[in-house]
Formats: sequence, C-alpha cells, structure tokens
Amino acid sequence: MTIHHYKLPHIPQGRDYMLEINPSYVKRTQADEFNVIDARWIDTDTGLFIDITTVRKNEARISNGTEGALIVKDKHHYLEKDLFPLRESMYEGMPVKVPYAYTQVLAEEYGKRALTTPTYEG
Repeated sequence: MTIHHYKLPHIPQGRDYMLEINPSYVKRTQADEFNVIDARWIDTDTGLFIDITTVRKNEARISNGTEGALIVKDKHHYLEKDLFPLRESMYEGMPVKVPYAYTQVLAEEYGKRALTTPTYEG
C-alpha cells in the first residue's frame, strides 16, 4: 500500500489517497470469482474508493475472429474501439480521461436509465 498526498484547489490542506495493489493482479485467470479487483484507490478521509481492474486481451474471442476483444477478470468484455482513444473530459472540476464510447459502455453495464436518471435508489 502506498499513500499519495494531493493538493487540490478546493482543498487547500490537500487530501491523502491510498493505492492498494492486489498481489494477484498478474494472474489472468477468472477462476477465483472473489478476487477480481486488481487495485483500489481509497480516499483516506472519507473511505470512498474506486476499484481498478486490468483490461486484457481476450485471446479466446480474438482466436474466434473478434478483432480487438478485451476482457476483465470479472468477465466484463469490451472492444478496443469502445475504449480507445480515450476522450478528455471534466469531473467535479478536474480533467479526466473517459472511454471513447462511454455512453454505450455505461448503458451496457448499468442500463440506459443510468444515463438519464439523476438519483440512485431514492
């Protein structure tokens, strides 16, 4: 685990984040369904975190003719053209990079209502 300190314009004292890397991140297997997160980025003040998973080539789909097939340990699948090139965007006043076809990726993952519904469970 590594602690990173960031000074942000709206938080003068800055904030600490912890990067936790799963030692099994290099294992490509999907056999362990409870060990699919490769890393976690944690806000040490609030406890909020972002799970990080590594996108890998999906050799099985590529060998069956699907060009640019990718997969994650949790069995989510993507195509390179849906993710790359990354688009520049802003999130809460900070520059970020998002998948190229982000609306399609989000709709497939969470359903089309996720793109228009402003509240979650109330």
